[in-house]
Amino acid sequence: MKAKEARLLEFLKNTPQFVIPIYQRTYSWKEKECQQLWDDVLRSGYNDNIKAHFIGSVVYVEKGLYSVSDQTPLLLIDGQQRITTITLLIAALTEVIGDQEPIEDFSRAKLKGYYLTNPLESGEKFHKLILSQTDDKSLKAIIHGNQQPDDKSIRVVENFEFFKSKLEKLGDLKPICKGLAKLMVVDISLDREQDNPQLIFESMNSTGKELSQADLIRNYILMGLEPTHQTHLYEQYWRPMELAFGQQAYSDYFDSFMRHYLTVKTREIPKIGEVYEMFKEYSMQPAVVNKGFEELVKDIKNHAMYFCNFVLGKEKDEDLKLAFKDLRELKVDVAYPLLLELYSDFSQGLLTHDEFLSAVRIIESYVFRRTICEIPTNSMNKTFARMGIGLRKDRYLESLMASFLLLPSYRRFPGDDEFHRKIQTKDVYNFRSKSYWLRRMENFGRKERVLVDDYTIEHIMPQADNKAEKLPEVWRIELGDEWERVWETYRHTLGNLTLTAYNSEYSNNAFQEKCNHPYGFKFSPLKMNEGIVAEKQWNEAAIQRRAKKLADKATLIWSKVELTADIIEAYKPQVDPTTEYSLADHPYLLTGKMAELYQVFRKSVLELDPCVTEEVKKLYVAFKAETNFVDVVPQAKRLRLSLNMPFTEIDDPRGLCKDVTNLGRWGNGDVEVGLDNLDDIPHVMALVAQAFERQIEAEQS
Repeated sequence: MKAKEARLLEFLKNTPQFVIPIYQRTYSWKEKECQQLWDDVLRSGYNDNIKAHFIGSVVYVEKGLYSVSDQTPLLLIDGQQRITTITLLIAALTEVIGDQEPIEDFSRAKLKGYYLTNPLESGEKFHKLILSQTDDKSLKAIIHGNQQPDDKSIRVVENFEFFKSKLEKLGDLKPICKGLAKLMVVDISLDREQDNPQLIFESMNSTGKELSQADLIRNYILMGLEPTHQTHLYEQYWRPMELAFGQQAYSDYFDSFMRHYLTVKTREIPKIGEVYEMFKEYSMQPAVVNKGFEELVKDIKNHAMYFCNFVLGKEKDEDLKLAFKDLRELKVDVAYPLLLELYSDFSQGLLTHDEFLSAVRIIESYVFRRTICEIPTNSMNKTFARMGIGLRKDRYLESLMASFLLLPSYRRFPGDDEFHRKIQTKDVYNFRSKSYWLRRMENFGRKERVLVDDYTIEHIMPQADNKAEKLPEVWRIELGDEWERVWETYRHTLGNLTLTAYNSEYSNNAFQEKCNHPYGFKFSPLKMNEGIVAEKQWNEAAIQRRAKKLADKATLIWSKVELTADIIEAYKPQVDPTTEYSLADHPYLLTGKMAELYQVFRKSVLELDPCVTEEVKKLYVAFKAETNFVDVVPQAKRLRLSLNMPFTEIDDPRGLCKDVTNLGRWGNGDVEVGLDNLDDIPHVMALVAQAFERQIEAEQS
């Protein structure tokens, strides 16, 4: 590796050509980065005391991929965004400068001949900078003054126009020319036979616009391959992915896709900034290495296409397309790993179309029911990440349903009673996607679908922001003596909400006026308005009746999962009968003082949450949610408790706990506490609750 300082314009002038490798990301700088560059250049141009302005490094492969000669194109490894942006600024300057030469060597002809083109060359060699794919077409159109192609590069065109507009408003071009002349870079050339471009590329990814995790992955896969193999993998697999996503979506979604893909493959959820590192680990697993990079990239491409279908609305099947739209409106990105796995198995024939559609609807019902029942949703990422582990591909849908039914309480699939009760009283007006649940309810059972976006939500009883000042007198009479309580309780709930195209006409009119208006509820073709006019008065009882009716419908739309008890039992983890123990194996817990103490303690622990279970082991008794949070080792004169949490995190005002980190012991955890009398149970339970809550929070993160 050779490195030296260089003036950027001299560097560009003396370089015959830069080529962006096919594995590099497309041009991605936005107005924010262009504005920063413009400000830096202009500030340097205005200030004669600034002799130079450093803008980063330019790293390129000097030899190894091409024949070595003075006219060898340089393969640009790092600095693409800066070089491309400077090129766009110079291209804009050539259009605005006209016949001027604000400072020496800054005429239109010299700018074009020194920094944009090689005037004595033809074909590809004519251009100083060769970008990739769509970017290259747009840059060449700018330099030649041609019309942009239909699939123009959004970033290239927008940033060129940005600089052109800035230059036209500037008037005096001398400061921008002087500023450009002061730009400095570190010129770093690599020898492919001696240097590792990927390692250098990673270590230098600290200036400019940070590379995405997907950029790093693509470079990691392709950078070390021979040019012909690079081109084959890129054109056969990677480029189709870029086209499927599209320019903007590739930038917005591809990183998250790779995160979901790795979650499917590893059953672990990578941290957002560590996707690349996990991918490297995954790619080095023997099973992946043995198949080769081509199979890996092919698999990524296949999953990317599934992802585009359900995330970007590219699904061709109408039933699946609608189901995916509903999931997107629910904003259940955490379910995408499971959806990727389901879609992959569907494409391989392990799931029929109807089974796949049912599986998607089950996921939708699970998420919506939990939201309505106000069960914390932050545990769902791990729920969906791990669900594929227990699926039986020969009985796919049944095993998926069983997996949902066997979830512990804080991850549960809410039953009909809970869902039916909660949806009647929840504030669904302020639900994050009102159009979603309204569309589902209005179109359930319809063959001719209603476009809910053409309507607005109508509060039958007005939603007036201030009940005392804005709720009309006619409505206070309608609601009765307890109108304030009724208004507070029901205004945003299911029973009081419907759809209309005439919201402004209804205003805060009386109930019967809303019903009998020429466009009122009485004449509405919408299913959401059925039965409203049957009510003589719109009061608490009427709202409750309608809420119950709509809740009945909701339990059909977002249906529960049902399996017979014997089938559910068959999917429960099997226990080896030779390892089963009971309290009979712990005589201290059967008689005397310890028996009474244990029973009181046991009752308190089980009451922490319905998900807590007791499991008798050979040497201790474990209490667990998904894993042990407290273990009880019976002794003659006390119960020795092991709390499964770091000693440094326990809050123990009385100082009863002992640090047993790295000490041999029965039970799990680094905290030990003894319990030998009933009076200490409240304090000990406060300690146990900390271990339980820590586990639940960890599972929900």
